Amino acid sequence: MATPVKVYGPPLSTAVSRVLACLLEKDVDFQLISINLAKGEHKKADFIKIQPFGQVPAFQDENISLFESRAICRYICEKYKEKGNKGLYGTNPLAKASVDQWLEAEGQSFNPPSSALVFQLAFAPRMKLKQDEGLIKQSEAKLAKVLDVYKKRLGETQFLAGDEFSLADLSHLPNTQYLVNATDRGELFTSRENVGRWWGEISSRESWKKVVEMQKST
Repeated sequence: MATPVKVYGPPLSTAVSRVLACLLEKDVDFQLISINLAKGEHKKADFIKIQPFGQVPAFQDENISLFESRAICRYICEKYKEKGNKGLYGTNPLAKASVDQWLEAEGQSFNPPSSALVFQLAFAPRMKLKQDEGLIKQSEAKLAKVLDVYKKRLGETQFLAGDEFSLADLSHLPNTQYLVNATDRGELFTSRENVGRWWGEISSRESWKKVVEMQKST
């Protein structure tokens, strides 16, 4: 019997939850190992050995260690391509390239403004930190432009990389979950034709529902 892979970090982390959703989509056994960020466990020497930047997640598959959630997800899809959702990372070169281009769009265009909004609107109040209104306004404007591109794309295809749910869609789940459900900026998504439909479809997947339950129980 295969040894479960190990994921280090709290499910509330957007990067950790991205990896968990991928593992659940691929039906890969995993062990979630809690890392207490408040206590600085991610900066300790033992953890730095597997995650040199002292961030979460860290990932281990037997003697292999990886970090950076999108790279981990690609690895999971490639190594376990015959398990679970076989089309998650495309089944031919063109499909894979399409997934990759929208994954890059998520990482480079969507993630910077959406992460800034998640921190400023969802986390800063919990941490009793002052919100940066200028950054919030700037990030909201940048995200709106990205979502206008998505609106057009999602009028042409059911999902970002085509007509099948893929890693490109999955990668958007963590930040969007916070913005729609834990801030007052959910209309950025729900008010846009096609984007609202897309969000409803990807957020209702069983894999993501399980991740949200894991977040609630921590």
